[in-house]
Amino acid sequence: MEIIKKMILLALLCFLSSKAQSQTADTLSQKQKLQDTTNMRRNALAYASRQFAMVRPFHVEFSQVAPYRYTPQRDGVTLSENKVSTYHQIKANANLYFLAKKKLILGATFSYRYITADHGFTLPSSGLMQTVKDDFTYHSTSLNFTYVSKIFNKPFVLNTSLVVDGSEKHFERLKGLAIGTIVLKADKQTKLMAGILVNVDPSTELPLLPMITYERKLTNGMMIDLMMPKQLLVRKQVLSRGRISLGTELDRNGFYLYNINEQMPSQRYEYRQIELDNGVIYEHLIGDYLILTARTGAKWIAISRLFEKEKTFSKEWLEIAAKPTAYFNLGISFNPFAKKMLAKSYIK
Repeated sequence: MEIIKKMILLALLCFLSSKAQSQTADTLSQKQKLQDTTNMRRNALAYASRQFAMVRPFHVEFSQVAPYRYTPQRDGVTLSENKVSTYHQIKANANLYFLAKKKLILGATFSYRYITADHGFTLPSSGLMQTVKDDFTYHSTSLNFTYVSKIFNKPFVLNTSLVVDGSEKHFERLKGLAIGTIVLKADKQTKLMAGILVNVDPSTELPLLPMITYERKLTNGMMIDLMMPKQLLVRKQVLSRGRISLGTELDRNGFYLYNINEQMPSQRYEYRQIELDNGVIYEHLIGDYLILTARTGAKWIAISRLFEKEKTFSKEWLEIAAKPTAYFNLGISFNPFAKKMLAKSYIK
């Protein structure tokens, strides 16, 4: 379409150039209008792109997973195959800032997750399938501190968080998190950052984790967005206020359980699950403050384990091998500060 527009414009200019001098002003006027229209479209795309990249203060999403089968294992013994017939999740996040200076940011993050699922268990005595409905609630609150400095004459960002989480019954864990990131390259086409994550939690399996962030804008309007180990996406702005992405995202899911061991009724358990969501993401900017997000594709549950909360993660109490399934996710983000924050960069 752009090539056709340019050919039409070129033919129009050649035709008008053969007219009298009095028509030259009209030709320049029409050309200026076309440039203004193009600039408006570019500005709209740039505005939408900046909106998508910003941290979203308020976000709510609903997820549904298609039925899938899984096989539990305990003490090296494989148990009977079971089935999750329905799985729904509602998740809400809030990211707030109390202090924002040039080199210092202080804020807090609040997260809430509610899961409801129907499980089909095979009874060992009869071999019949029994369906049980479970509800799980998980919440976490973190106090976040960000400091911006320089190392080797390159920007360095230190993020630290103090996190407390739990369920609807109890607060369970107090954890610390620190991420140091150095900006190796940052220009209009490429952004490259490297860092390390330190997880201050005696029960964690990975206390240290290297991180790489790479963003590359391609000539065809597409962009590579790599954030290892979290995501690998190929993005593209579509229309004037939309963005479509293809690739893989890594997500962590978990909650606390109670009263599942008759021999130890007071024992608390923690369930942790690592998921890989492979598929397509579409985001659409509505007005100045809302972003609608839809995700769908194939979900692979890479790690699914149940641990006794008081023990370290040297040995799981139960391990689950799940088969891949399909998923759908619909979310909406609200940023009441978007217009104010983007005014300086958008309005020239």
